[in-house]
Amino acid sequence: MNPHLPSVLLIMALGAVTSPVTAAAAAAPASGPQALRAEQDIVAFVRSEMQERQIPGLQLAVIQRGKVVLARNFGLASLQYQVPVTDASLFSINSATKAFAGVAVMQLVQQGKIDLAAPIGQYLTGLPSAWQAVTVTQLLKHISGLPDVLDQRSGKLVGPQPDDADAAWRAVQALPVEAQPGERYRYNQTNYVLLAQLIERQSGQPFVSFIQRQQFDVAGMPHSGFGDAKDVVVNKASSYVLNRGGNGYRNVNEDFPVFMRAGAGINSNAGELANWLIALQSGRLLAPASVARLWQPTSLNDGKPAPWALGWPTIGRDGHRAVAGIGGARSAFYVYPDDGLAVIILSNLAGGQPEQLIDTVAGFYIPALRQQRGGAYAAHLLRKAAASDGFDGLDKKLAAIRRQHGLSEPTEDDLNAWGYRLLGRQQPNQAVAVFQLGVQLYPQGANGHDSLAEAYEAAGATALAVTHYRRSLQLDPGNTHAVARLRVLAAD
Repeated sequence: MNPHLPSVLLIMALGAVTSPVTAAAAAAPASGPQALRAEQDIVAFVRSEMQERQIPGLQLAVIQRGKVVLARNFGLASLQYQVPVTDASLFSINSATKAFAGVAVMQLVQQGKIDLAAPIGQYLTGLPSAWQAVTVTQLLKHISGLPDVLDQRSGKLVGPQPDDADAAWRAVQALPVEAQPGERYRYNQTNYVLLAQLIERQSGQPFVSFIQRQQFDVAGMPHSGFGDAKDVVVNKASSYVLNRGGNGYRNVNEDFPVFMRAGAGINSNAGELANWLIALQSGRLLAPASVARLWQPTSLNDGKPAPWALGWPTIGRDGHRAVAGIGGARSAFYVYPDDGLAVIILSNLAGGQPEQLIDTVAGFYIPALRQQRGGAYAAHLLRKAAASDGFDGLDKKLAAIRRQHGLSEPTEDDLNAWGYRLLGRQQPNQAVAVFQLGVQLYPQGANGHDSLAEAYEAAGATALAVTHYRRSLQLDPGNTHAVARLRVLAAD
């Protein structure tokens, strides 16, 4: 099955240092010819991924030890008018806006105006009784258990009048809670509506004004601001989504209601976001101890890790930890606090998932991370090898690439995404080769067998398709896609 089909619903989806990072803690920067070659390899990788993912326009910035060491623009900000991406182009960062909300809350904590452990009912009146005990921290981490004001299936506000913010807010407050506070994680826009109200009440000014004065102005972000398709935003890159099957684009009508703008709605560019990240880590927005608390990993009630810190998703792994802002599967930034590095990638394709590219870019500056998380770059080099020498013997080509470059294996998702792009281009035999490699590397992956079966089906190899649909179903009895296809292909 293809888990990466682009959807307009992604528009609203997503998406700690104790002191400024010292030179000794940061990865040593390349210089001279080595730096030039690294930049050339990064640019080639990004261009290749843009072509594979059909991303029209993109901005990239890399920050090392508090300085921008790489900034590049790629492609088109507007397909209709053939306007190139420039330094001035602004991109929607969607739910990465939540990282700014997290910083805003911590700024008010520093001022003694908010207690992270306090229940929201201590600050806001008129809330349902079941909501009042939810803490500020639980809202920031998406573990409140509250119902969502946004229907994730339709992408519309809940209630009988999906364009009426007041009606939606009344409707969501009438819904039952989904879990006890702290019991489980669920990404939820209601949390950040409440945080916007909290910030406004405790700061005495509108949320947007507080962000403008306390973050944009301080960090040096004169062109960043809030807005959606209803607003005139100078130099705004157009937003697109691929048609099903990847044949052509559709315009995305961005809708970020004002009452939800603590959760989404910032337009910015890589240069100004770099200024913001530098200001954050240099102590100009928050004290170092507050930044540490902002990015500290957190847990659920049962002690299991929660996937978010305070407004920032955490990228969990052994070593080279990262915290992130990820928005709309189109724009993202990662901060590697222990390595003195940050990477920003903004794009104008909902569903392009540039966050999947960031570790690869970071690996050019953190060699150990490249060995740990080099699968996407290995897949990139394997695509080049296949384009040059064909798709036979992909496993041998991959082994040679890994030996030469010291890379980890491509993930199952890396290969799955590549295979489905080939299917979308009507290249089923090539897709079969890629999915076969995926099954070889990850034989217990039910989704990989399902994908290989789908490619065999497209190639007309029905018996092999049936074999792998059955294997997928053995590994995952709940695979409804395999059940449906077997009814058709294996009917008596």
